[in-house]
Amino acid sequence: MDASKNRALAGIGLAVLAVAGFAGLDTTTKWLSISVPLMMAMFFRYLFQAVATTVAVFPSRGKRLLHTHHLGLHVLRGLLLLASSLFAFLSLKLMPVGEFTAIVMITPLVVTLLAARMLHEHVSGRRLLLVAGGFLGTLVIIRPGGQSFTWALLFPVGVVLSNTAFQLLTSRMARTEDSMTLQFYTGWVGTAVAALTLPWVWMDLPDTTLWLGLFFAGLMATLGHFFLILSYKRAPAAVLMPYMYVQIGFAMLGGWLLFAHVPDHWSLMGMALVAVCGAAGAWLTAHESRAAAEPPEH
Repeated sequence: MDASKNRALAGIGLAVLAVAGFAGLDTTTKWLSISVPLMMAMFFRYLFQAVATTVAVFPSRGKRLLHTHHLGLHVLRGLLLLASSLFAFLSLKLMPVGEFTAIVMITPLVVTLLAARMLHEHVSGRRLLLVAGGFLGTLVIIRPGGQSFTWALLFPVGVVLSNTAFQLLTSRMARTEDSMTLQFYTGWVGTAVAALTLPWVWMDLPDTTLWLGLFFAGLMATLGHFFLILSYKRAPAAVLMPYMYVQIGFAMLGGWLLFAHVPDHWSLMGMALVAVCGAAGAWLTAHESRAAAEPPEH
């Protein structure tokens, strides 16, 4: 197995771990949204990421962790992620986890298409077809014209727009910035902005379980974004995006375990289509790697 194929498969594996973390974050966020103020939850979610990154990395890296020529982009990236988190929190107060995740899975399609234009990443016609198939599976799950299409969809649309910009910026910055520097600035930007609102939103939490939930949400967010950054260092966005659809399955599992929300047969059909497109994408990745390694015919 050649090095390029190894890196692509490693990137895919890391991307799957990332979306598993994000699904855990979303499931916990929906549970927290019942009892914890929005900005208070955001503060602890980002504080955990910021402190965990600093404690784990600063002793070995020191001031090198802070080194960057693109501080403004780091701030922008942190603000985009915070905006995505806020829209997600509002969405999950009103929608089941699985349905919410299915809607925001429009993001991989948008990112893949924009990556080809803005980041000059090669996207084959077959890969575009597979991404479109995953998008079709998402539409089967949410069923346009059904009860899921209400004014509450404005919040997931906000997630799509902010998360698309965030992922494109991450893909660009991962080429030149250290992964832990990205993680460091993202965590502290979100923490600083959320902290400004605490005097107006703080409340004493009556249940220790809620504190454990805040801790778990921060842990899932930290691991998810760390794995995502590492995946972008090993494979281009166009290769990784089809596998982001796996998050739908993780989210529906979380919704079933915590809220007893069981998808209907249409949702299961949509999940099956997404899974088939993901498996086909894995085959296509291996095929393209083998083709690239073969010497050209004369």
